[in-house]
Amino acid sequence: MIDKLEAIKDRFEEVSQLIVQPDAMSDMKNYSKLSKEYKDLNKIVNKYQEYQEANANLKSAKEVLDTEKDSGFRQMAKEEIEIQQNKKKTLEDEIKEMLIPKDPNDSKNVILEIRAGTGGDEAAIFAGDLFRMYQRYAEQQRWSLTILDLTEGSSGGYKEIISTVSGEDVYARLKFESGVHRVQRVPATETQGRVHTSAASVAVLPEVEDVEVDIDMNEIRKDTYCSSGPGGQSVNTTYSAVRLTHIPTGLVVTCQDQKSQIKNFEKALQVLRSRLYEIELAKQNEEIGAQRRSMVKSGDRSEKIRTYNYPQGRVTDHRINYSIYNLSAVIDGDLNDLTERLRIAENSEKLAEE
Repeated sequence: MIDKLEAIKDRFEEVSQLIVQPDAMSDMKNYSKLSKEYKDLNKIVNKYQEYQEANANLKSAKEVLDTEKDSGFRQMAKEEIEIQQNKKKTLEDEIKEMLIPKDPNDSKNVILEIRAGTGGDEAAIFAGDLFRMYQRYAEQQRWSLTILDLTEGSSGGYKEIISTVSGEDVYARLKFESGVHRVQRVPATETQGRVHTSAASVAVLPEVEDVEVDIDMNEIRKDTYCSSGPGGQSVNTTYSAVRLTHIPTGLVVTCQDQKSQIKNFEKALQVLRSRLYEIELAKQNEEIGAQRRSMVKSGDRSEKIRTYNYPQGRVTDHRINYSIYNLSAVIDGDLNDLTERLRIAENSEKLAEE
């Protein structure tokens, strides 16, 4: 491990020099890559320095114990040895986790898409419940959530709702949410008290910069129309809503949350870029999947990942076979336990590979 940390330290010093070169910003794609690498390596190097300090303090305390005759000093040395040994062990565990290969998208913001699935009106209501769950989770994490486009359900909730979530390490925390979420409960429209099963799909796409996805604007058809959602006087009066169609793939993106057509165009383009990026990632994952498929995050939107059982007050994540009997707290945005267990499961897989 020490050899690996020394190599990381050398690379950090090299990146530190490269990033301050006068021509560093001439290639923005490379500069962005260097900046991210600097940030990631800096965390490991700082932790390594703490580890070295703990090791040095441990060595000094052992030398005192070996040479000191005074019982008081010897007792202090023994206590210091125990403290530094525990600190060293904790730092070793933290460093091992930091050395696990990271998902390059973990630090990115995301496009969050929720769509009602099987279950009619109840599925749309459930999609609305999921959106509010993520909205409250975002508030707890001090992230910013902005709605880009939505289609309301006839009895409440949403047939589809698309939003951006911005903040620190958003994708790292939300990436495990992609997949089919299933709910088992008595719908408000049910007159005989029968439990129904409905579903909604969630897609979490890493938000990408234009330097990462090259879009030929000649391959995009732009249509404008009157917005139909909230927006004051501009609703149904100005052509502010934007629909973009990517001709080669057939992808269609709409945005109408802003009064400005230009801003709606920029946001729609942002979503389109992320969806195209996801297509490329899916191709890569298929190649990887031939060798290994993660139980935690296969990237398959059609995979059933979680069930919310209201009669039992239970939430079950099927990927790690883990249940929480506190459904109300989870629906209110308390996702930390689930996301942490999923993160640990993913890291365990990566460690096994290493």
